[in-house]
Amino acid sequence: MLDTLDATVVRRWSGAGLIALRAHQREIDELNVYPVPDGDTGTNLVLTLTSAQRALALDLDNSAETGRTAHGHALHLMARGALLGARGNSGVIISQVLRGLADSLADEPEVRGRQLATALRAATAAAYSAVAEPVEGTVLSVLSAAADGASRAGTDDVAAVARAASEAAVVALARTPEQLPVLARAGVVDAGGRGLCLLLDALAESFHGDPAPVEEPPVPPSPHPRPPATPRETGSPDFAYEVQYLLDAADDAIDRLRRTLRGLGDSLVVVGSGGRPPVWHVHVHVNDVGAAIEAGVVAGRPHQITVTRFADHVATPPAPPSRARAAVVMADGPGLAELYAGEGAIVVGGNPSPRELLAAISGSDAEEIVLLPNDGDTRAVAVAAAREVSGPRVTVVPTRSPVQALAALAVRDDARSFEDDVIAMAEAAGACRWAEVTRASREALTMAGRCRAGDALGLIEGEVTLIGPDLTAVGTELLDRLLGGGGELVTLLFGADAPPGLEPTLRAHLAARWPYVEARGYDGGQPVYPLLIGVE
Repeated sequence: MLDTLDATVVRRWSGAGLIALRAHQREIDELNVYPVPDGDTGTNLVLTLTSAQRALALDLDNSAETGRTAHGHALHLMARGALLGARGNSGVIISQVLRGLADSLADEPEVRGRQLATALRAATAAAYSAVAEPVEGTVLSVLSAAADGASRAGTDDVAAVARAASEAAVVALARTPEQLPVLARAGVVDAGGRGLCLLLDALAESFHGDPAPVEEPPVPPSPHPRPPATPRETGSPDFAYEVQYLLDAADDAIDRLRRTLRGLGDSLVVVGSGGRPPVWHVHVHVNDVGAAIEAGVVAGRPHQITVTRFADHVATPPAPPSRARAAVVMADGPGLAELYAGEGAIVVGGNPSPRELLAAISGSDAEEIVLLPNDGDTRAVAVAAAREVSGPRVTVVPTRSPVQALAALAVRDDARSFEDDVIAMAEAAGACRWAEVTRASREALTMAGRCRAGDALGLIEGEVTLIGPDLTAVGTELLDRLLGGGGELVTLLFGADAPPGLEPTLRAHLAARWPYVEARGYDGGQPVYPLLIGVE
């Protein structure tokens, strides 16, 4: 058994944690506080740890070159990989846990029990700071209890401290329904907390030996299919290839890189993060692919290299012209993607990672960018991505529904200052009341009473307010409730599973009951929710 947390333990932990999360992925997905079939916490954690594992596996650097200890270097790789690949709120929080551990332990010559306990306290602070409104009864409570348990151990035996943290986390997880009424009503514990318990248990076990080998996995499927993003740019007639890669490089190497790449092609965008060393996203159109990649090798360590030949995409429409301002919107449905693209937005598929958002930001060729996440989980990812950008100004307008994004995009005006435009978009989104209709995936107790699997559920701004046997009837009553508070414009987005006749029935009801209200209907193609409603 090892008596310090060294690079070997970090790599064991990453592999063992990923194995544990894969084994329990479906279980964690099903720990969903609402009976809405969109639970994906387990999937998001697996994707996040997969990215961390790949960052460790792809490492070509020498810790001496970074000035870090070997274990500090491994922890920073793991944390950086988790951040760039984080999915959902849970993934972002776990990435911040890893960052807190890395920052606390990187320069410690030897990590024993007391150092690990201190690092878990730093990880707790980092995780809490990543959440705008921390709530007890969640993964944050479980993490805080784990740090308390590690401190109470009061020993330099690092394996004993890791085990104490793991055991305290399990006890705290069992208490989460007492702290959060929504968990008690659903009869479940917190999903993110369950994932953290698995990771802490994997850490404790990593001092005893190697886990089973981790094969390079296929990316685990999301519970809902992700739509394609809008078609890619076809490039200028002068250059045949688009080259993109992530680059680990010091700040002082980037000016030379930009000069070199500018001499090779056009559409050059290089955006980077803070950290030590920073990670840069490089995008350029060239004819000499080898020279573009070689320039990255001279500057630092390029990885995740992609090359696209524009001739292979001649059927796609050209990209919009380079502009000073852009909007990046998350869309979970092909119809939604088309709607947003029609408004001039850059579209990223549902449940994106910060890495995917950074690629969209760098490819926008814009100096000012607004991110529209369209749900609470993706908001955390968007904020994490915005913090990583150096160069362009990036702001998140915290839309929670696709209909709010449509309202925000409708008031965009590049003639205004960026600050005024962001305020106008945020106000338009906030003034759009929104609702959703779906089917219950299981029996549960909700704010509107008990539902059973298959019941139609009506949610207003995230809360279940209606339960009924018929989806169309629930949608009709939702409209009446929303319009009872006033409204002039109704937007209806029909999902992939919308029943036949839903749109004409709703339109007929609006014409009869609310004749002075303008109604617009679109085929959004979104999964899970056959109907999304917005009222302005």
